[in-house]
Amino acid sequence: MKKIILPALGLLALAPAIAYAQDTATQRFEHEGITYSYTVTKVGDTRVISGVEERTGKPFTLRVGTHRVRGTVGTQQVSFALRDVEPLTRPATALASR
Repeated sequence: MKKIILPALGLLALAPAIAYAQDTATQRFEHEGITYSYTVTKVGDTRVISGVEERTGKPFTLRVGTHRVRGTVGTQQVSFALRDVEPLTRPATALASR
C-alpha cells in the first residue's frame, strides 16, 4: 500500500501549480521505477487528481480538500491529512498531446 500512497502524496505537491494552469494536459512522473500519468481538474474548491499506473493500468482518483485528501487507488479507499504530503524530488513531465 505504501508503494501506491507515497507516489500519490508526491502528486499532491504538484497539484497547486498544475491546478492554476486550468489545462487538463496529461502529466507524468516516475516513482521507484513505476510510471504514473494523471490529470488535475478543479471542481468547486476541490482539486481532483485522476490517473493510472501505466504498467498495470490501475486507476486512482484523489480529491484534495483544504485539509484532507480522500479517494481511491484501484479499489482501495485512501484518506490522509494534507500536511502528510511530501514533494517529489524531480518535477513531473508533460506528455505531448495531439
